[in-house]
Order: sequence, then structure tokens, then C-alpha cells
Amino acid sequence: MKFHLSTAEIYIPDQTPEEQALARTTHLCFAAHQDDIEIMAAQPILECFQQPDQWFTGVVVTDGRGSPRDSLYKDYTDEEMRLVRFKEQRKAAVVGEFAAQIMLDIPSKVMKDGSQRGPVDDILAILQATKPRFVYTHNLADKHDTHVAVALRVIEALRKLDLAERPERVIGCEVWRALDWMVDSDKVLMDLSGHENLQFALLGVFDSQIAGGKRYDLASMGRRRANATYLGSHGVDATTALNYGMDMTPLMDAMKLSPAEFVGQFIQRFATDVQERVRRNG
Repeated sequence: MKFHLSTAEIYIPDQTPEEQALARTTHLCFAAHQDDIEIMAAQPILECFQQPDQWFTGVVVTDGRGSPRDSLYKDYTDEEMRLVRFKEQRKAAVVGEFAAQIMLDIPSKVMKDGSQRGPVDDILAILQATKPRFVYTHNLADKHDTHVAVALRVIEALRKLDLAERPERVIGCEVWRALDWMVDSDKVLMDLSGHENLQFALLGVFDSQIAGGKRYDLASMGRRRANATYLGSHGVDATTALNYGMDMTPLMDAMKLSPAEFVGQFIQRFATDVQERVRRNG
């Protein structure tokens, strides 16, 4: 595959030829930064793990140069951080037995510029090469601008696909805003009760972030445990860990709501639920 930036790369852990490695993909994730995939898409990674007929491919869209740093990494330049984060992402692909790991190396400012065509074209090319059944990306209520920008570029690329090429489902996932606020009927539940050791391993390879001052490993595992326990108040826990998702499948149809209007419906249902509960118990 040819991308707009010559520094982009495709890493294939088991060294299967590129075309074959991408074509076997069933679950595809587009994430903004190195380690976002492991935070938000653990469920599809586990679903594909050691399954001969299901394969997970990860795509990290941005370059990771601007991440905060401390400890061992406090004096690293932006380019040195980029190299470290690429190496860590390759390690995660090995641990999770990904079909492929793609890194597009696009600066965040380019991703956040909706007039730039390169990111959409690259995402579209990946979709056409992989033809996944399921696509995962950031949810539209995420509070990180680059995450939302990635989700918008993914939606734009999905809309360019022929109907026969489109995936079965598109899920927006949690990173920089949990989705526990959504009404329960809107939540996509992703069960993470199994393989806790593998989940820790996937998060733990990102030493530049953890030792550098952000305990994403503990925070992510804690959120999953909290989601499972606080999902329902009138029954015992059905799972020990959950990630929540936002079903963004309807957004593949450009004739329906805009992304802003679409996410606004989830927010309005939440607001209505809160208001009605207060009135009911007033």
C-alpha cells in the first residue's frame, strides 16, 4: 500500500505477505495515538486472539510526537518519542497477535484540519484493503480534539465506500471520556471478563506513557471494573469488566444526520432520562 507520507508503515507480526495479512482482517480499529487501541478496543483484540478465522488490525493515525514525558523520557526530543512510541506499538501488536499494525504518522494538526484530504484517502485505502466486518474508532463525545477528528475522518471515509464494501457495524469507543453517562439502552457492551493478564500486558508495553507520568494501565482496568459493577443497581454483576461503546453505524449513510446532530441525540436522551428521574422522585 502507498500512503501520503513516506514515513507511514505497516508492521505484520507474523510476517504474512502484506496483501494477505490485510485481507484476513475482520475487526479494524482506527485510533489517534499509540496505546489508544489497547485502551478502547481490548474486546475485539481478545475476540480475535488465537482465532484462525478472526483477525484484528490496528491503525494509529497520528505520529505521537507531542506526548507528555517524564522520568526516563523527560529529556527525549519529539522525534525520539515518536520512535519509542512506534516501537511500543509494534510490541503491542506482537502481544495481541494482530493481523497487522499500521501507523500513518500524520501530525495532529493535519488530522484536525477538515480540509486536508490525505488522511481520509489513507483511511479509505485501508478500509478497501481490509474489508472488515467491524470498525472501531473514537466516540464522538470524546473530549480530546484529535480523537474526535479521527472519528470524523473515519466517518467521511466510510461514506465513500460502496454499499457492498461497508462494514456491518461501526463502534465509537471510550478513551478521553467514559460512556457511562449514556442511557443503558444506548450502550454497546463489550465484555472484558476474560484474559485479564493479556489486557494488562497490552497496556503495560507503553512504558513511555506509564513511567512518563500517566497510569493508563491502572485507569483503564479500573474503568472496566467500574463499568461492570455500576451498570445495574438491582442485580449482581453479570461480568467482571466492561468497555462501553457508541453505535455509530448509521453515520455511514450521509443522507441521515450530521455527526454533531447524531451525537446530540445521545446527549438529549441522557438529559431526558435525568430530568424524568428527578421529576418522578420529586
